[in-house]
Amino acid sequence: MTGHSTGTRSAYVLVLLTLVYAFNIADRFVVSTILEPIRLDLGLSDASIALITGVALALFYVSIGLPVAQFADRANRRTIIALAITLWSVMTAACGRAQTATQFVLARFGVGIGEAGGTPPSTSILADLYSPQQRPAVLTFFALGAPLGAWIGSSLAGAVAVHHGWRGTFVALGLPGVLLGALVYLTVREPPRGATDATTTPTAPMSLRDTLIHIRRSRAAFHLIGGGAVCTLWGWGLLWWTPTYLVRAFHLTVTQAGEILGPMHLIGGVAATLATYWAVASLGRTDTRRVSWLMATVVLLATVPSILIFTTPSLSVATAWLWAVVPAIYFFIGPTMGLLQNVVPAAIRSQTIAFLMFVANVFNLVIAPQVVGLVSDFLAPRVGGSANSLQWALIGLAPTGFWGAWHYWMSARTLRDDQARASGI
Repeated sequence: MTGHSTGTRSAYVLVLLTLVYAFNIADRFVVSTILEPIRLDLGLSDASIALITGVALALFYVSIGLPVAQFADRANRRTIIALAITLWSVMTAACGRAQTATQFVLARFGVGIGEAGGTPPSTSILADLYSPQQRPAVLTFFALGAPLGAWIGSSLAGAVAVHHGWRGTFVALGLPGVLLGALVYLTVREPPRGATDATTTPTAPMSLRDTLIHIRRSRAAFHLIGGGAVCTLWGWGLLWWTPTYLVRAFHLTVTQAGEILGPMHLIGGVAATLATYWAVASLGRTDTRRVSWLMATVVLLATVPSILIFTTPSLSVATAWLWAVVPAIYFFIGPTMGLLQNVVPAAIRSQTIAFLMFVANVFNLVIAPQVVGLVSDFLAPRVGGSANSLQWALIGLAPTGFWGAWHYWMSARTLRDDQARASGI
């Protein structure tokens, strides 16, 4: 196979897996867009809807993610991805057929099981198709799936909900994923593990215990995972509740809230990710520590407007601050995964990304929805209703961005040494 054809095939796999990631995000993000209709239809409180939408997904996602990734570090990753997207797409459609809270929870369990097999093996395959110097930029392109998926799960989902209700929205989102799963299985080849590393690293399977020991000893990996997880708590935790906040605080419909947030995800998120791709491709060629410093700076600066969003009585001002924050929550995704692939050996790359997803989703799908919901319910009778209580709960969550920025800054201290050991940079 010629270098041109190899490069073309690698680019095709990158684009296809980016679409898989987009549907992963869309099937998860749609819940926050239509959260209020689901809550009202099923007669639930803020804490209860957070439990069955966020925690139900996370319970299975975080519990099965690591075993699936351990299997992916041993088995055919292409097949795992194809089966995973098919499963989570079918179960997303099943959410739309649910008539009770129990049925909805069971369907969300299925979505979580499927989504656990998506991102870790995808990033591991891409690490074996591109060199260590290319990985931060390549994984940043892969991260385009996040804003694309969020746009699908907000604007498109909101539009479908107007005509077909929240149940029809889940069915419409689930069906295309089944076709995408078949395309992955039929057109993607499994690459050799560690083929593009600049040094010889162990490719024999490693246990989960050994993986966690390696992550703990690699200070760069530890802080990259910490930064990614805390920034997910910060950014995606805020965005989980933002549509509901806009509905309550400014008396918008679900569709109007989706129309405000949708372009931020599509235009702002894509623009921010492409800008990150350009910046990381340039910075990563000389000193990858600059990538960590850049992520720390962007998150630090974006944390300030993330607090101000929930302090203004003006919808136009809140919208302006959201335009500053929403693109920033996409900035750290790709570089974090790319640098992580560089600081761990090929034998544990799926497991490492799965551990990142484990911690991030505990923060994002368990702590953020549930704690914000509980705080909102507790404050509601004390501060004048659910709009004010949700406002104060979100103001309390927003400063966690400073914590995430600190982790990224600290990751730069040992990044070069850890990369040299794992990938030969």
